[in-house]
Amino acid sequence: MSDPYQEIVRGERVLRLPPRVRHEEILARLHQRVAGALTNLVTTRLLGARTRIELSLENVFRPDLALVTAASDKLWLVAEVINSDDHHADTVEKKTIYEEIKLPRLWMVDPRYDNVEIYHGTPYGLGLKKVLAGRDLLTEALLPGFQYAIHELFAGDPAVEPGRYDF
Repeated sequence: MSDPYQEIVRGERVLRLPPRVRHEEILARLHQRVAGALTNLVTTRLLGARTRIELSLENVFRPDLALVTAASDKLWLVAEVINSDDHHADTVEKKTIYEEIKLPRLWMVDPRYDNVEIYHGTPYGLGLKKVLAGRDLLTEALLPGFQYAIHELFAGDPAVEPGRYDF
């Protein structure tokens, strides 16, 4: 389990609880798969998990996964793995700010339901494009060759180890 960490959301310091084991396993798998897709892609960089990103003076986030353009370090894709202990911060507060800064892509990875919500930036804000579950494939046109079967991303059986996968 990782340590607690701080974010600043609308000028307020928010202490985020350490993510649980399953959260970290999902995040590690996602990072590994995205990193593999970037091997020959020189236009994009994958930041380390929970790298501090200053969106503005009032908003300093530490997203679970972040992709930036290599040329300008512009944030263009964020994946947030939902933590059931404090899901409101990701699903409402931070999502609203991502919308305000016109983030091009947002993946909300939800271990509570084993699904991924895919949002694309539009002139009117973030639009939900699809909800992926089961054998659906997570893909991204801007990451050529990237695909991840959702059931593989959420591998593990909460029934076998209930404390380990407590969401």
